[in-house]
Amino acid sequence: MDLPLRGRTAANVTFATGYTLLFRGRPNWLSPSGFRWGLGSAAVVLTGYAIALSIPPLRRLPLEIAIRAPETSTLEWIALHIPVGTVLAEEAIFRGTLDPLLPESAPALSALDFGLWHIHPAKAANDSIPLTILATTLAGLLFSDLRRRSGSATAPAFLHLAINAGGALAPLAAQRIDQLKR
Repeated sequence: MDLPLRGRTAANVTFATGYTLLFRGRPNWLSPSGFRWGLGSAAVVLTGYAIALSIPPLRRLPLEIAIRAPETSTLEWIALHIPVGTVLAEEAIFRGTLDPLLPESAPALSALDFGLWHIHPAKAANDSIPLTILATTLAGLLFSDLRRRSGSATAPAFLHLAINAGGALAPLAAQRIDQLKR
């Protein structure tokens, strides 16, 4: 079944909620440690985006990236679909529920599962499936490490949000900067 974007967001949140309840997930969303780790790691990513946008050769890179949400406005994409349909849903499933269920000696299992979870989106976007699996598995390892260090799914959620929302905004920011420099 091919759902429109809003339907996919609703389906993702519904599935994540059911999964978390069924397997007694423990995302610990309100953890002060999760907020500290998450805001700190998100600040690093957002600083990286700002630096890349300030350097002309690096600023061209996001200009080559297609806007990935043609079904909706950028505002709706970064205010609803990324934080709720992607970040909240995925972090509840993987870091809030799956990570605590797995032995601490097996962080790669959750990370690989996270990587495989992204096969369908990669196909839909005509992205390289092996590269997507590799990149999202590596991200999953980092997200799981943040979860372990902070004791909360909030930390990886903030980092995940910064990466995805920054990636959605970088091409628009690069276009705007180039227009202002003309």
